[in-house]
Amino acid sequence: MSAPIRARLHLTRPALLAWLLRQDQQREHAILRLHFLAWVGCLGMPLYYLIWTAWFPQKFESGTLRVLGVALCLPALLFPRKIKGNWLRVYEFVSVTYVMPFFFSFMFLMNQGSAVWGESLLLSLILLFQFDSLWALASCSTGALAACILYMLVGYDDAAARGFHAFPVALEQAPIYVFTIVIVALTKIGRRVLSREKLAGMAQALGMVSHELRTPLISIAANVRGIERAARGWGDGADGAGQQAGMADALARIGFEVRHMNQMIDLFLLSAAAMNQQMAPTERVSMAAMVHAVIERYPFATEELRRQVSVVVRRDFSFMGREELGVVVLLNLLRNALKALQRAGKGKVRIVVDGARRRPRLLLMDSGCGIAARQLPYIFERFYSWPPNTGAGIGLALCKDILHAWHARIRCRSREQVYTVFALEFPPARRMPAGDTSAALPVPGAPGTTADRGIP
Repeated sequence: MSAPIRARLHLTRPALLAWLLRQDQQREHAILRLHFLAWVGCLGMPLYYLIWTAWFPQKFESGTLRVLGVALCLPALLFPRKIKGNWLRVYEFVSVTYVMPFFFSFMFLMNQGSAVWGESLLLSLILLFQFDSLWALASCSTGALAACILYMLVGYDDAAARGFHAFPVALEQAPIYVFTIVIVALTKIGRRVLSREKLAGMAQALGMVSHELRTPLISIAANVRGIERAARGWGDGADGAGQQAGMADALARIGFEVRHMNQMIDLFLLSAAAMNQQMAPTERVSMAAMVHAVIERYPFATEELRRQVSVVVRRDFSFMGREELGVVVLLNLLRNALKALQRAGKGKVRIVVDGARRRPRLLLMDSGCGIAARQLPYIFERFYSWPPNTGAGIGLALCKDILHAWHARIRCRSREQVYTVFALEFPPARRMPAGDTSAALPVPGAPGTTADRGIP
């Protein structure tokens, strides 16, 4: 076998395996679906024969047709995995077509469109169109046509002679059935679109995680290669001391990147947990203490970047919330602010805890790249990110949901290439003792230059 052919087979083998796996999953799904429907048929056919003959007698009833329906359901009930390949598809089409569209349509016609059988036929169509739409349409057409032919042959004496006039009630009900089929089909399309959106959101989130973790891993790999080269050329004297210093720097960078990855993973896990838990407030939280905790745990890339963040506590305050969710909010906002500084290549971040107002608030300001006015109305919408493909678009939406659950609110003012201000405003709460009014958190560096402008 030639090399190109072997390479082509090597490339197509994963696709072939994936196709076989999908086929096996579809077959298993069809078997489980048939098994469930077989239980419904085997129990429902005799049970409703008893109901429609003994308790609520109908004009026409047929034990023979019901026995045939049970007989068609038994194979799927007794040995579902014995039927394979094309036989499974044929058996599924024949049994479903007989039990649902054919049987219910024929009974509807023979009972001259009674309300009981009209509603039963409607329910059978809703159940039928849970299958693939084209498959269900073919089954419905085949079953209804067979029911009409049988009705013309064995129905009332003048049915064959009257043609379409033999089905007055059926024709009246037809628009309702068509409308029901269309609604069910549209609902399935909506579910399919929603499923695709969820998958797209998951893919985007995975892409964001991969992007965030790829850079530290590249840095670690580069430092490891440098250490390996240094180890191979290890010398004595001054050269050896220099190599040792370089290796120490490389190890320090590796340690930082590992800590950075761990912190980012913690942030992603906190955000994921916040989306899956109740957000109602359960405890009283000190804003200054929470800000201090966030600054301490944030994985700043360098000490210089850490010095670009300053915190001023004009007056501490407490609020009803949840500390772990408050950390998620502040980590997201701080991360966005530092990204804005990185894109702009300039700026500082300033965090102000202001509990002296009637409605205490926290301001998080940066003098980075800012947000364009046309993008500002959409930043709190879920799955919206700007610039495009820079995140999953769930961070600010999650922050807004958390704060609304605490009866607080978040607002944003920004001027492109100048500043961005996020204001978190809380309901009036107990203020901290007067001794805390001028406390500042131990964050190195001079205060930022961004004023708390734009937010009244």
